[in-house]
Amino acid sequence: MIRTIALGDYISVQGIFVGRLPDGRICVRVGNNVFTGPPVSAPSGESARPAGA
Repeated sequence: MIRTIALGDYISVQGIFVGRLPDGRICVRVGNNVFTGPPVSAPSGESARPAGA
């Protein structure tokens, strides 16, 4: 499953979900790199599904 995490105020990373840490952060894999950060959720009132699905 593809997930998005925030690395800063203006930087986010999308990758394959690897796991969840006890503090709520998640890990995603992009190529050979694993990044850790808080998950980015869909804006309220919007569906997480793509348009037309």
